[in-house]
Amino acid sequence: MASHVALLRGINVGKAKRVAMADLRALIEGLGYAKARTLLNSGNAVFDAPGVAAGEAAARIEHGLVERLGVSSRVVVVTTEELGEIVAENPLLERATDHARFMVGFVVEPGDLRRLDAQAGEDWAPAALAVGSLAAYLWLPGGIIDSPLAQAVGRALKDRVTLRNWTTTTKLLALARGG
Repeated sequence: MASHVALLRGINVGKAKRVAMADLRALIEGLGYAKARTLLNSGNAVFDAPGVAAGEAAARIEHGLVERLGVSSRVVVVTTEELGEIVAENPLLERATDHARFMVGFVVEPGDLRRLDAQAGEDWAPAALAVGSLAAYLWLPGGIIDSPLAQAVGRALKDRVTLRNWTTTTKLLALARGG
């Protein structure tokens, strides 16, 4: 079973910050981690790193991206166990009927979620925000581009959050669990 999932912020969106997934896998394995696999072309990687803290792995991957690939990107790393908790804790699953428009906000550190206290108390209807113990959940039925909720979360968390839709999140968990 994989022990970590890395989520790179802003990779391969438009023409900036282009990273080939083969290069990302090579970078991760070059750092001494094993069995690097990627999902999609947007900076999602699963790898084995027994005994390595998620924050340490994130810092090493961030540094390696700059040093080896010339790309600066915030990296959020969660363990497979944490990703399982994020999926299980989802309070908006029944409400979010389109999984492509239902986002999970992965944060650098769980304490970052406190920055969303003001937003969590607002009514974003028809959108919705729920703050869990390890991630934020954003139901964006009108899409992400012009969403006031997505913009408010971005302002509050800046580069300390990266979003993945629910479909990608569950696929990452399956991949991390060996599926």
